Amino acid sequence: MKTKMKHLVCTLLLAGMYCLQVMAQENQSYFLHTIEKGQSLYSIASMYGVTQADIIRLNPGSDDKIYAGQTLRIPRGVANTGTETYHTIAPDETLYRLTVKYNTTAKAICDANPGLSADNFRIGQVIRIPAAQAEGEATTPVRQEPQTAIQGPVESRCREMHKVKRRETVFSISRKYGITEEELIAANPEIKDKEKVKRGTLLCIPYPAAQEQQAEQNEPAHIPTNTELFQANQKEAKRYKTIRAAIVLPFYNVAKSESARMIEYYEGFLMAVDSLKRTGTSIDLYTYNSGPESASLNSILDKPEMKQMDIIFGPLYKGHITPLADFAKKNDIRLVIPFTSKDNTVFRNPNIYQINTPQSYLYSEVYDHFVRQFAKANIVFINATQGTKDKADFIKGLKEELRGKGITFKSLDENATAASIGAVLATGRENVFIPTSGSNLTLIKILPQLTLTVREHPEQSIHLFGYPEWQTYTKDHLEAFFELDTYFYSSFYTNNLLPASIRFTRNYQQWYRKDMEERYPKFGMLGFDTGYFFLKGLSSYGTEFEKDIQQLNLIPIQTGFKFQRVNNWGGFINRKVFFIHFTKNFELVKLDFD
Repeated sequence: MKTKMKHLVCTLLLAGMYCLQVMAQENQSYFLHTIEKGQSLYSIASMYGVTQADIIRLNPGSDDKIYAGQTLRIPRGVANTGTETYHTIAPDETLYRLTVKYNTTAKAICDANPGLSADNFRIGQVIRIPAAQAEGEATTPVRQEPQTAIQGPVESRCREMHKVKRRETVFSISRKYGITEEELIAANPEIKDKEKVKRGTLLCIPYPAAQEQQAEQNEPAHIPTNTELFQANQKEAKRYKTIRAAIVLPFYNVAKSESARMIEYYEGFLMAVDSLKRTGTSIDLYTYNSGPESASLNSILDKPEMKQMDIIFGPLYKGHITPLADFAKKNDIRLVIPFTSKDNTVFRNPNIYQINTPQSYLYSEVYDHFVRQFAKANIVFINATQGTKDKADFIKGLKEELRGKGITFKSLDENATAASIGAVLATGRENVFIPTSGSNLTLIKILPQLTLTVREHPEQSIHLFGYPEWQTYTKDHLEAFFELDTYFYSSFYTNNLLPASIRFTRNYQQWYRKDMEERYPKFGMLGFDTGYFFLKGLSSYGTEFEKDIQQLNLIPIQTGFKFQRVNNWGGFINRKVFFIHFTKNFELVKLDFD
């Protein structure tokens, strides 16, 4: 019996030691990412170079639902490429402390994170850490001057952050990391009960006392602040005497419709160049035919002048993005991608500007504006039978947003009669009807009964809310859109009756002796807007374009611009969204949100 008991005790001890070891290894195998508005599993996986399955494995349930503010565990071993790793900034952590911890320089960290600054260096931000410097290289580029009057900042004592799991206690956590309970409590004074630590709480795991003492002995007399280090590593600003721009698009040897669209884009772009040259801006424009998607870009990228470009516009095809983006990153050239929204290169390349907003970011902006516009409305979804696949994610996300804000909603069938529609109206509130399909067929089915409802209930406030493609159906349903006080969202829109649109259309006709194609968006206007925005920005701000981009106060003809960096080491996406409103007073209003 005693032998069995000893065997059982040994087995339990070994199992306990194994569990602690596994838990410690697990904690070392991931870092924490806090989800920001608009991010999806796809975009998060893309920015860290992992798969969605990798994230789901560490975060069960994340494949069903994630939300802004939620913390995800990202697998460190998969994300680490060997030349870089990722670090989540802990409380009181500084740039200087990171250079010591990772044996690298402030310049190397700044270069690896062009979106990082003293202003946004804060808790929870994930940054990219380049590989450790070779033996003997300095860990900080700031020249140390005697500054006895300046007190150094409080340095982080967190070697990492730990997210409390179910049933964990101060004792078990301290044992896991080889520190005392007192050390853990001292680093986390908010802990009030050793036996009960709230699940999900982030705890600072301090360095062991001996290691802290050694680090303190090695610290210089003056510890540089974040501001000092970032200022010391800023690139010198310069202006462009002549902006060198390249366009890489398929102009021929491709399908006729594709070539026509690219030519129209290029024609609008040339009008932007002409407008800027008239104001004194000097521009050298180089144009290259990329050919079909199967063609290689090597012959273009091998041209000596390409390395001297300040900015490149293109390509059209997804297959051409990676080689062109890699080239732009290697030679520090801005790359403007005007068309696709489904490429993930922007999440890991700081030189990219993506004009067409990725779906998750676009929907996030729409939800935000919708909730603000209709916070107290009676929301009614009209369930369509056809064409719902494309809008399934939008409708699902909008319903989740409404639930999160405590806004209730109802549903009706697309064949509902005016009497059924009238029965769900809420007196004294706005009533917003949203079809689950953006197709013209759905509009044809629902508009008659909705307009009849409006006429039978003139005292009610009724709106129809819909989608960007409705722009192409406006001529067919204009009267109904006005009568239903209709809204739709879009990143591209122009009112053909506004002076700027009339003037551009007239000039385009005079230049090229033809009309632009009637499609959404109009590529001639897209070419003008993108060309004018970026070339004007480079002319105004030079190499500090990224820093001052929000100050570029232009009114585009069709395309909205609101660029935001996707992370500290990635590029920019365009998050601009308009609401187009057909009012009952027969006015067409573009609601522009900040």
